[in-house]
Amino acid sequence: MTPGAHCTFCDIIQGAAEVSVCYEDAVTLAFMDIQPVNPGHVLVAPKAHHESLLDLPAALAAELFAVATKLAPIVRAAARAEGLNLVVSSGAAAGQDVYHFHIHLIPRMKGDGFEIALPFPGSPIPDRTTLDAMAARIIGAQRDPMRRAR
Repeated sequence: MTPGAHCTFCDIIQGAAEVSVCYEDAVTLAFMDIQPVNPGHVLVAPKAHHESLLDLPAALAAELFAVATKLAPIVRAAARAEGLNLVVSSGAAAGQDVYHFHIHLIPRMKGDGFEIALPFPGSPIPDRTTLDAMAARIIGAQRDPMRRAR
């Protein structure tokens, strides 16, 4: 699915598609992923359409992450998992394929074959000057009076 295209998650939220809901409140819907990494894989999404993390209002992001952290131990226990990944993919380059913001809660078991290898084995360790320069760019962008407010 490409940005701006028909939204399957909006269909789900509006009751126009099948879904297995595991949590709902005024602004959030959490439901079972139909192609789970492991049993118990849950998606937490806002009812309002926001394509990515960059489009999400800060207050709504806080509510969604609060729901995710509330559900995390419940999902882990229900799935009898040894661990849990919380994953957000924002943008095509990050692997996002449904352009309605959502958080994955993925129950994990040792040896399940799903890998999010961090630190990434192909990443060289940059020198401190490079890290400091990027930190300075990020700090500068936060202080930029011309930066668009969210």
